[in-house]
Amino acid sequence: MPDPADHAVRVPASRVTLSTSSVYPEPTEAAFEMAKRLGYDGVEVMVGTDATSTDIDAVAALAESHEIAVTSVHAPCLLITQRVWGTDNWGKLERSAEMARVTGAGLVVVHPPFRWQRDYARGFVEGIARLESSTGVVFAVENMYPWRTGRREFQAYAPGWDPLDFDYAHVTLDASHCATSGSDAVEMAKALGGRLAHVHLGDGSGSVRDEHLVPGRGNQPVAELLGMLAEQGYGGDVAVEVTTRKASGRPQREADLAEALAFARLHLAALAV
Repeated sequence: MPDPADHAVRVPASRVTLSTSSVYPEPTEAAFEMAKRLGYDGVEVMVGTDATSTDIDAVAALAESHEIAVTSVHAPCLLITQRVWGTDNWGKLERSAEMARVTGAGLVVVHPPFRWQRDYARGFVEGIARLESSTGVVFAVENMYPWRTGRREFQAYAPGWDPLDFDYAHVTLDASHCATSGSDAVEMAKALGGRLAHVHLGDGSGSVRDEHLVPGRGNQPVAELLGMLAEQGYGGDVAVEVTTRKASGRPQREADLAEALAFARLHLAALAV
C-alpha cells in the first residue's frame, strides 16, 4: 500500500493576491469586492487614473470595509499615469511608499524609467536603494520588454528593461512581460535567486503586445514557474495581473479571475519532499 506521506502536499507559503488592474474597466472598489468574494488573500493597488486608487485614506477604508488586506502598491509609472500624483517621479515613489506604510502593504512595484526621463533614469538604481533605506519599504523593480513595431525594436526603458543587468535588491518578475521580451520566466527566477520579491502572474503568446492573459491560456511556463517557486519555499506574493477588459460582463470577469486563482493555488501546492 502506498505511503500517504509520499503524496503529501506542502501548504503554499505565498499569498495569491489580485491586482486592481485585473478588473479594468471596473473601478478600484470592484477589485476589493471581487478579491474578497472569490477568496484571494489580498489586493495589489494599481495607482492609476481612477481617483480612488490615488487616495490613500480611501484605499485604506476599502481594505477595512471589505476585510481584505492591501498587500502591495503599484506605483503610477505607466504612460497613461505620467501625471498622476504630479510629474516628480521620485515624489510619486515616495507617495507610493506612504500608501504602502499606511495600508501595511510593505512593498511597492515600480517600472524602470522611460528612456526620455533622462534625469530620473540616470540615478535610478542608486535612488531606489536610497528609497528602500529611508522609507523601510521594499521597492521591487519589474522586468519590462523592448517595444516592437513589425521588425523594428525600440529600447523604451533606461537604464534597461532587464533587471538581471542591474543591482536591484528586490525584483518583481512579470510572466506576461517575459513573453513579450522573449525571456524565460523560469530561468529569470533562478537567476534572480533571493532578489525575487514579488511575482505578477499572467500569461502570453510571445506577441509584440503585452497580453496579460489568464494563466494557462498562453504558452509560457507559468505552471513550471509556480511549482519551482513552491519547491524552493518562495514566500513572496503572487499577484494575479490579467486583462479582463474584453469580458462580456461581471460574470465572465469573475469567472476569469476565479480561474486564475485556482491555477495559482494548484501550482503553488508543491509536493512535499
